[in-house]
Amino acid sequence: MPVNFQATPADQLPGVPGVRWGITEAGVRKAGRKDLSVMLLDPGCVVGAVFTKNRFCAAPVQLCQQHLQAGGQAIRALLINTGNANAGTGQEGLDRARACCQALAGHLSVKPEQILPFSTGVIMEMLPSERIVAALPRAVEAAHADRWAQAAEAIMTTDTVPKACSRRVRVGGQSVTITGISKGAGMIRPNIATMLGFIATDACIDASLMNALAQDLAEGSFNRITVDGDTSTNDSFVVVATHQAGHAPITAWESADAQALRAALFEVARWLAQAIVRDGEGATKFITVRVEQGRDAQESLRVAYAIAHSPLVKTAFFASDPNLGRILAAVGYAGITDLDQSLIDLYLDDVWVARGGGRHVQYQEADGARVMKQSEITVRVLLGRGSAVETVWTCDFSYDYVKINADYRS
Repeated sequence: MPVNFQATPADQLPGVPGVRWGITEAGVRKAGRKDLSVMLLDPGCVVGAVFTKNRFCAAPVQLCQQHLQAGGQAIRALLINTGNANAGTGQEGLDRARACCQALAGHLSVKPEQILPFSTGVIMEMLPSERIVAALPRAVEAAHADRWAQAAEAIMTTDTVPKACSRRVRVGGQSVTITGISKGAGMIRPNIATMLGFIATDACIDASLMNALAQDLAEGSFNRITVDGDTSTNDSFVVVATHQAGHAPITAWESADAQALRAALFEVARWLAQAIVRDGEGATKFITVRVEQGRDAQESLRVAYAIAHSPLVKTAFFASDPNLGRILAAVGYAGITDLDQSLIDLYLDDVWVARGGGRHVQYQEADGARVMKQSEITVRVLLGRGSAVETVWTCDFSYDYVKINADYRS
């Protein structure tokens, strides 16, 4: 079960004017489940997107990047399938993804370059494009503004719960809606994990801001999570602004209204990202790793991820075993060549574990064990090198992680 996860009820996921979701069953991998979604966008919508940095990126990622370059801000639909990643499929995979875009474009009377395709599932299996093409009329016909909850379910793979979030904020005297969904539970170490995220708002945001906005949102949320350290071939995050809220367009982020909108967008993105960790494959604990007093953000993140990726650290958390020297060891191999261990302090929640690079004289293992039994834990490392602070969210490794991934294709 997800760690302290509170799902957003469907009636608390308002539709975003200018966006409609159509969901249907295409039988991509298994019969009997909704596995095909189309996100239809009204004319005038603008988008920003970021994608995996895995150099073996999937066919849909390649096409998305091509279409965004060719179609600019004229994107009219997102096409999403689960059950098949269409990665490691060569030219035929590209051709099949392109055929799906062409088919949907025909139904919408738009250009194929105005469609962005997304896939998630098993790698190195050919996309059954003929099933997707056959199901597209049903998806388009079913499109409705209030189907965010169903879309969150339709994009799941090994997820155990749908992940959806919504917020409202006042901008220029108008009520603005932000609603988003994400999926992911394993193969999670975004470098933008298998992760997909889609956020839409009816705010009026200038097209020139959208790609930087998507990058900033990802950096503060999806790029701060890890389940297992694997960066997927298919990671994609898209932000849509439909320009239907009626306020003056935001062309910069300096005003109070713009800052309020930006803060709400970050809140939704962080909620969706943390939901992925809470639903990490086999997870029993949600762990915040906060590295303080780094020389710069990069080295703080390097240390945070060394801790969050360590199988020894993660299995110790699963066992509630305060074998906390494993954390110090991870700090030491994080790649900071001039690290002075005599400056390092380590906290586990409110427990001061290590001071000046060694065990704190007042630290008692019983105190560490008390914290380790909690379902939510914060690890704080103080490097004593500067003022940079970075936070990463992760989970433990349990027996079920191995079982889920060993049985993934069965």
